[in-house]
Amino acid sequence: MQSGLSEGYQMPPRIRGLSGKLLWLTIAFVMLAEILIFAPSIATMRLRWLEDRLNTAAAAAVVIDGLQPLELPRHVQDDTLASTGTQAIVLRKEGTSRLLAVAEIPSEVDAAFDLADYSGLQSVRDAFYTLFFGGDRMLRVYGPVADSDMIIEIVMQEYGLRKAMLGYSRNILVISLAISVITGLLLFLAINRTMVVPVRRLARSMQAFAENPQDPAGILPTSEGRDEVAVAGRHLARMQDQLQKTLRQQKTLADLGLAVSKINHDMRNILASAQLMSDRLVDVEDPLVKSFAPKLLRTIDRAVGYTNEVLAYGQTAEAAPRRRRFPLVDVCREVRELLHLTPDSRIEFVELVAADVEIDADSEQMFRIVHNICRNAMQALSTFVPEDPEHPRRITVSAQRTGSVVSITIDDTGPGMPRKARENLFLAFRGSARSGGTGLGLAIARELVIAHGGTIALVEKPGAGTMFRVEIPDRPVALDDFRARA
Repeated sequence: MQSGLSEGYQMPPRIRGLSGKLLWLTIAFVMLAEILIFAPSIATMRLRWLEDRLNTAAAAAVVIDGLQPLELPRHVQDDTLASTGTQAIVLRKEGTSRLLAVAEIPSEVDAAFDLADYSGLQSVRDAFYTLFFGGDRMLRVYGPVADSDMIIEIVMQEYGLRKAMLGYSRNILVISLAISVITGLLLFLAINRTMVVPVRRLARSMQAFAENPQDPAGILPTSEGRDEVAVAGRHLARMQDQLQKTLRQQKTLADLGLAVSKINHDMRNILASAQLMSDRLVDVEDPLVKSFAPKLLRTIDRAVGYTNEVLAYGQTAEAAPRRRRFPLVDVCREVRELLHLTPDSRIEFVELVAADVEIDADSEQMFRIVHNICRNAMQALSTFVPEDPEHPRRITVSAQRTGSVVSITIDDTGPGMPRKARENLFLAFRGSARSGGTGLGLAIARELVIAHGGTIALVEKPGAGTMFRVEIPDRPVALDDFRARA
């Protein structure tokens, strides 16, 4: 099985490859063109041969006619007929016909041709009939003598005409074959050098790359040509380079996934212990402890939930959203509290979300979306040194509902998104805007938004900073549910 598969990927011999096919196709097409040209050519040759015989007979007839009233001796007539290849010569002049020379009067004539009134299609048809079926017929051929009113008529056997046509056809066949072979070989050499050799180089590079994708030597060396094959080679080299980077990244992710799984196992046990201890804080009577205990419990519960979803994310499968309608302002407040963005902090957090704006989504996943984007904005603002000391450090979260879609805008006044981060936006380990970042925050946010059937995009803004817009549509309502509610 393996040997059969490897044979299917072997490079074929040149004569059986593209260049060999081109050689045979060129020979076939040139021969086809010669056949199409042969039809009018053989018809023209036959017509010229008959005209030559008629002109020769006309020249002899004019001389004989000038000897009137003398009659040619028998041996002179025989020599004249032999030299013209005819059986009889008749001259029509001034309404009378005169038999100038005759060897033997035929009993009947099989075909008659008027060369003065002879169409091209009829000439082609008669030529092929003579070539394939003729040779034994007696022909009567006549036409005008130069520009005079005289008509010359000859009677002749078709054998000589067919013999001449066969010789002509044989010469045409030899010449056609020579032209076809020479043209095919020239095209074979030219196409083989300009196309087949580069294509074989592409095929060998793909084969070597398929056998060992991680070997940098398997990447196709690029050429500076401008033809399609050179452009395809550059695209292939670029694709191989990107694929190698992706494979290295996938290996890194696989190793990272294994490490995270191990860490997750132990962290889940630690968080479970912390959760048990934090439950006892509810019974403490200290007012300060009572105010912080619910927030601490929610944070630990959320951390436990994250650890349970780590393996699912490592398998590129987030849990399906458990959607319900809830006020979006609650999510914004939780994000502000978790990021410790109080009025006394250096970074201002502005909520422009009305209390009556409700969203149909998974509240926990919605928190992760807003929290990841706001945390990136806070990290960018923390290290940002503006030229104007009075430049505000602000994160603004706004939302509005339009029909069945809730649009959330998260805007900051930081340094903005670098060009490299824009090119790799939403790509894990490549779309980070800061040194040492992983880019996982935006990648996770995008995956959660898509799971809700929504969109997330970087919005161009005239001033400094970064703005993201998230749009989440409501779930479609089934007709039966709508009627039941109504």
